Amino acid sequence: MTISSPTPPTGQAEAPIDFWPAQPLTPMRADWPNNRGRFIIPTRARGWHDFALSEWELQASAWEDFHPHDETNFVIEGELHIEADGTTVILRTGDAARVRGGRTGRYWAPDYARMVAVYGPNPEGLGSHSFKYRDL
Repeated sequence: MTISSPTPPTGQAEAPIDFWPAQPLTPMRADWPNNRGRFIIPTRARGWHDFALSEWELQASAWEDFHPHDETNFVIEGELHIEADGTTVILRTGDAARVRGGRTGRYWAPDYARMVAVYGPNPEGLGSHSFKYRDL
């Protein structure tokens, strides 16, 4: 049996496998052309006890936000710089780093970086804020 959608069959409480088909990365906002992404497992306004999952990329650009939950980034391709509370790390393909919740994370790719990000848990459902973007 092939499941082609995350929707469970009629009469079942949950499907045994959740499946999210591949989708193109799109600009997060029209005025942020070099910050593209997609939420695979979206965040939920009422909170979540597990995690949310996204894929995103920066192309010669920088991104900053404050988030109440942990954010872990795994670099699939390229080089990503991350700074939080005065500490900076440089991630290359295959590297991962976590910015602890309650901090502002600053992320930039001098050339290009493609990442998978895991957010959470966030049981209170508090939102990220203070978004900033700039081209490098």
